Amino acid sequence: MKKNIKEWSILTVGLLLIATYVHFFLAPNQLATGGTSGLSIIIHHYFPGVPVGAIMLGFELVLFVIGFIFLGAAFGTRTVYASLTLSFLVWAFDYLFPMTAPLSDDKLIQLILGISLDALGLALIFKQNASSGGTDIIAMILNKYLSLNMGLAMLAADSLIAASSSLVFGFETGMYAIFGVFFAAIMINFVLKQLQITKQIMIISNHGEEIKRYIVSELKRGATVQTAKGAFTNDSKEVITTVLSRKELLRLKKHLINVDQKAFVTIQDTSEILGNGFARSI
Repeated sequence: MKKNIKEWSILTVGLLLIATYVHFFLAPNQLATGGTSGLSIIIHHYFPGVPVGAIMLGFELVLFVIGFIFLGAAFGTRTVYASLTLSFLVWAFDYLFPMTAPLSDDKLIQLILGISLDALGLALIFKQNASSGGTDIIAMILNKYLSLNMGLAMLAADSLIAASSSLVFGFETGMYAIFGVFFAAIMINFVLKQLQITKQIMIISNHGEEIKRYIVSELKRGATVQTAKGAFTNDSKEVITTVLSRKELLRLKKHLINVDQKAFVTIQDTSEILGNGFARSI
């Protein structure tokens, strides 16, 4: 129950970040950086009486059906919530915080800041095996069936929309939009990698049994034990290797301080771990 509440809360935070990006950074600057938000901004230019959020909802309902067919019912449950909530948030922002002009005259700074928020929001959503709706559904389908990484998949899905915006809003604005697509692809991959990083720890200690017991019983993680011989002392010792999250590593460090301050420990980042309590796919 607590896990579900946490996952849905993270999903909602991601949607708030994306809605902020669309309403405060994209729409006022007419930056159509791909996705249903980009298409909606283009259409809103011709039909200013129709809110961007309402146009987004129409596109997302169509793409939701496609995602449900190719990605399954579990994906659909979370994505229908995300699609409806994101459209509602953008629509609500239109009424609560109407934007009559961009936040500043520096369009590039707004684009970079906005895409940073968007990348974080999308990464949080992808980590919950969901989508915010729109063309990232297409990206997740490409990721599932063609093993195309999320950044490249988003790039393929959004480039055409961004390029077409130059015909509507002018060449300069179109170039900003195209830059935004490429920058978003880089940022999404970067943020996803940061969220996926785990720690591989190797421990050599005279208190191996107690350390192994703590890893298995308290941290609920597995460990691999090997025997090694020291080059200087020629003594045989156990080498314990395990993979933990950042939070679990902090707990293990505190335990090692109490058990064996002379333990030899090496720690390195790992960005892709499959199985045994970790993700089955990235």
